[in-house]
Amino acid sequence: MIGLDIETDTTVNGLDPRVAPIVAVALVDGDTTFVFDDPDERALLAAVDATVASLAASGPGVLVTWNGSGFDLPFIAARAAALGLPVGLQTVYDPTLAGRHEPLPGHRGRVRASWYGHRHLDGYQAYRADVGQVLPVSCGLKSLARFVGLPVIEVDRAAIHELSERERRDYVASDAFLARALVARRADATRWIDQVPEASGS
Repeated sequence: MIGLDIETDTTVNGLDPRVAPIVAVALVDGDTTFVFDDPDERALLAAVDATVASLAASGPGVLVTWNGSGFDLPFIAARAAALGLPVGLQTVYDPTLAGRHEPLPGHRGRVRASWYGHRHLDGYQAYRADVGQVLPVSCGLKSLARFVGLPVIEVDRAAIHELSERERRDYVASDAFLARALVARRADATRWIDQVPEASGS
């Protein structure tokens, strides 16, 4: 399992991939953490894509996100397309996927995805389907992490641009770690893995 999380530019509408660039991406593969925060967004995404490809070379795994079907992965796909950057990420719109928030601007809704053979698992979708129905706790990443005793880094998500470089790197890495750690606790995790999409486009 490879945890993945992104942070976007909050000096503009950081929820809109039409205007907000990606400023940081983290991948957590076991004990190895990769953080990408090149100020050149195209170089940043190219480095992420190359790393995902290199991790697949030793055998495809599962990219684990938290609301990645509704945010991280369609956001990456949209920004790569806007930059004219070919990447191995494939996304397919799935109207059966539910969520707390409206779809990203310019998107119909949530997606299923694969990336160079890695399949995708959205931890939020898994936990909202059962834990969210029976426990008095939000299925937000931080809420669930605190509930099970995992260390959480809290920041003002509307002011990511005010964080220092070190703070931003620690924050994006922490969220990727938490998504992976929460999903790893589930005995039924494999049943939530996306089917590999047959066509791209969100």
